[in-house]
Amino acid sequence: MVRQQSSAAGVLALLQEPDILFKQHALKALNPLVPQFWAEISEHIGEIEALYESNDFPKPARDAAALLASKVYYYLGEYEEALSFALGAGTAFQNEGRTPGSEEYVETIVSNAIDRYIQARKTEKGDGSKIDPRLQGIIEGIFERCIAEGEFKQAIGIALESHRLDIISKLYAHTNDVSLLSYAMEGVLDTGFSLSYRDQVLRFLFPLFPLPAVGDASPHVHAVTRILVALSDPDLTLPFLSSLISTQPLLAYQIAFDLVEGGSQDYLENLRTSLPEGDDDTKPIYDKLRQILTGKESVKLYLEFLKRNNQTDLLILKSTKEALEGRSSLNHTALTLQNAFMHAGTTADIFLRENLEWLGLASNWAKFSATAGLGVIHKGFFEQGQTILGPYLPQAAGESNVPGANYSEGGALYALGLINAGCGSDVTSYLREALRSAQGEVVQHGAALGLGIAGMGSKSIEAFEDLKNVLFTDSAVAGEAAGFAMGLVMLGTAATEPVREMLQYAHETQHEKIIRGLALGTAFIYYSRQEEADETVKQLLAEKDPILRYGGVYTLALAYAGTANNDAVRKLLHIAVSDVSDDVRRAAVTALAFLLFKNPSQVPRVVQLLSESYNPHVRCGATLALGIACAGTGLQDAIEILEPMTKDSVDFVRQGAFIALGMILVEQSEAASPSFASTRAKYAKVIADKHEDAVARFGAAIGAGFIDAGGRNVTISLQSRAGSPNTSAIVGMVLFCQFWYWYPLAHAAALSFSPTGIIGLNEDLKAPQFDFVSNAKPSTFAYPSATKPPKKEAATKVATAVLSTTAKVKAREKKKAAAEGETMDLDKSDEADVEMKVEDSKDGDVTPIHSLSDENRPSSSKKKLEPTSEIKPNFSRITPAQLQYVSFPSDGRYQPVRTVTSIPSAKAGSRTSANVAKTLGLGTDRFGGGGGILILTDSRPDEEAEFIELETPEIAPPPPEVTPAGAAGGATGPHIALDESAPDAAPPEPFEVSCIFLCGEKGWC
Repeated sequence: MVRQQSSAAGVLALLQEPDILFKQHALKALNPLVPQFWAEISEHIGEIEALYESNDFPKPARDAAALLASKVYYYLGEYEEALSFALGAGTAFQNEGRTPGSEEYVETIVSNAIDRYIQARKTEKGDGSKIDPRLQGIIEGIFERCIAEGEFKQAIGIALESHRLDIISKLYAHTNDVSLLSYAMEGVLDTGFSLSYRDQVLRFLFPLFPLPAVGDASPHVHAVTRILVALSDPDLTLPFLSSLISTQPLLAYQIAFDLVEGGSQDYLENLRTSLPEGDDDTKPIYDKLRQILTGKESVKLYLEFLKRNNQTDLLILKSTKEALEGRSSLNHTALTLQNAFMHAGTTADIFLRENLEWLGLASNWAKFSATAGLGVIHKGFFEQGQTILGPYLPQAAGESNVPGANYSEGGALYALGLINAGCGSDVTSYLREALRSAQGEVVQHGAALGLGIAGMGSKSIEAFEDLKNVLFTDSAVAGEAAGFAMGLVMLGTAATEPVREMLQYAHETQHEKIIRGLALGTAFIYYSRQEEADETVKQLLAEKDPILRYGGVYTLALAYAGTANNDAVRKLLHIAVSDVSDDVRRAAVTALAFLLFKNPSQVPRVVQLLSESYNPHVRCGATLALGIACAGTGLQDAIEILEPMTKDSVDFVRQGAFIALGMILVEQSEAASPSFASTRAKYAKVIADKHEDAVARFGAAIGAGFIDAGGRNVTISLQSRAGSPNTSAIVGMVLFCQFWYWYPLAHAAALSFSPTGIIGLNEDLKAPQFDFVSNAKPSTFAYPSATKPPKKEAATKVATAVLSTTAKVKAREKKKAAAEGETMDLDKSDEADVEMKVEDSKDGDVTPIHSLSDENRPSSSKKKLEPTSEIKPNFSRITPAQLQYVSFPSDGRYQPVRTVTSIPSAKAGSRTSANVAKTLGLGTDRFGGGGGILILTDSRPDEEAEFIELETPEIAPPPPEVTPAGAAGGATGPHIALDESAPDAAPPEPFEVSCIFLCGEKGWC
């Protein structure tokens, strides 16, 4: 029996022996004893280090001493010292990796080696020649081991962190796997790398991708598009598109449509103007590319899609109108926004036309919002935008003198910008002219907002100067909108001079509204600029003025939007719990959503504790953070946090919870989300409850608008379909969050609405008729069922109460009648009073059991089984979660030139509906938009094709303004759309008047 060793003193004594052999034996024997006796051995660490540094020792013995010292320092927690001695151990450390029980030690040392190497590579600007060659050797060994074991993604991660791009090309040459290049691209775009290094990696990766081919053979088209959008370099995009023109023009069209989804206005305009004219063969192709890159083709197709598939439930709006008192400006704005969101992009203004009297109750800024709502409803109808809004727009003669008309005119200019968002190059000159000629601050306010949204990212110096002139008038209302618009026009430029001018004026003015507009404008200028914004963020967060600190929070969030940068998240969390201003704390929590929206499943965990804060402003920020980051995902973890917050004691927290639930549950179904039906019922209950706070009812109305947004055919997504940040959606949500201060800004939420349909086009950009398959049960992604009107309860017959005295009287009369021989049938009448007939209950559920025959009894057989798939035509709604179930029949005439989605397709029947939310990928991190516009190849071009006729929406005259009762009279101007040729109204029906005379004590009569 071997006795367990109780001390290392005997072996340590051998280190004092003069003979080298004894010392070598001691080092060899001590190595396995370190895990047990490291404390005892550490007292002799000086002697062990001396042996390592001794030149009299042979190399293997010195390596053993270094390894022993490294392991002792490891157990002491001195990892840097442990790594230094491990580097000196040479082959002894490499052999230690194969020793049982040393795995944790080796893993820790290797991790620290990687960290030190990465740090050294970041600080080393040259070729890395100054890095310790022993450290270099360990890292090279790690790369070789990763390649040998097939752990390619680990190697790519280390290579990206350590700036070793040669390793990525080596791995691709070894595997020829394009998915590894896509993984590297996602890694550098979705994590916190610096902007300059990100561009360097993307420019390195782009040539490595093979030229895409038509069909599923090139699933990396999404990755290539994302690189082009991220770099936004026409000099890189133009040769790529030109290389596709001669061989694969259909793929060039597809990539052009995808670039429009995520590219900025100035990038698309530069690319469009740089395209060559082409020769006789290629000129039509280049002309179509120029047509696509204007963005107008995409907007027209989505407008047609939303118009065709409009499923808005007008009964919901009618119920809201009946519940909310229209004379309240807050209630009027709530219904205006709900109607605008529910009809966004559908061009259906039927609710407004049917409720002109309610519309006429709007006054002042409620009228501004009501008119701006037309811009949301007709969003994308740029061809007829000015015609639709013509009666409301300022006329050539100048502003109208009609009382209240300036609010309609300002709202119309704002609406014009919303209609032309994404394709506003044609209308910006009109808006600039309207801004220059406007005299009143209300019209200037609307013109500035419209110009900012229509010219978003255009980098127009002329528009910036016009807005600056309005700002310098020092009007609070006009200056606030000018501040927003200046940032929108210079979106993402990081231009130092405009920022300096804006912040300088923010320090000089006394108007809080102007300061807030300029602070948010600064945030827009630094959109997606990452470390370039750090100095400005530091300056703003150190300001004494809480409004400027508020702007600093949004500057930080927008600069690192979508990157989940750890330092930025840490700063925001610190501000959320430490700042003295409630507004800044609320903004810091909300801003987390803009950093983490690509990883929605992480957000509930991040804000869980914040949602339970004692500070209601922090709780309110947590609701919006969950709503924005998890929008459209139906994420149950987020819903479970929000549902208790709908019963919060503070009204604006409940408001935020209602709005967030609407965002999260947009385009969900009753089968996919267990909370969908209950949330809709909750909205109806809160809106109808007159004892509920007005602010909470406002939030419920907005949430009801979001949950049915765009005729139930849009989702809210801060990502484009290729996975890159959706610029207009992010900007729209930032502006929407400012509704806390200014309700008209809530209309900007429409910028984040992304239509979710599959729209197929052939090579002539026409829409053919074809079918594709959704390999999921129809109920899983079905539209919500229509709201049923409330039933009128029929009065049920109640048994007549019979008093005992009455019964005695009747009995006496009965006895008397019998004695006199008269036939009085009182018994029947008694029974009629008491008995309930079967016929009386035919409308209820009180059917006697015995009256059911065998034929009428409920059948116990199972319901008819639901099919596991369905056929969908072109221009059909396909939700983001449904994309992975979409397939095109292999024998079909039309096939898409690229994959419908980058998410792997799911097979029909592969999963059950019991855990449908999990199987459909709802709430997963791989979330983009819907299928979008697909270019199709025609396998049978000789056959005649049937096409879908794109309908041009009829331009009905806009709903007329109705002057509220009791409003000041005045001449009606041309901005009021009244039909003067209509006949006069008929006189009222004859009626009688009853006079009541009150006579008092003094004889008045």
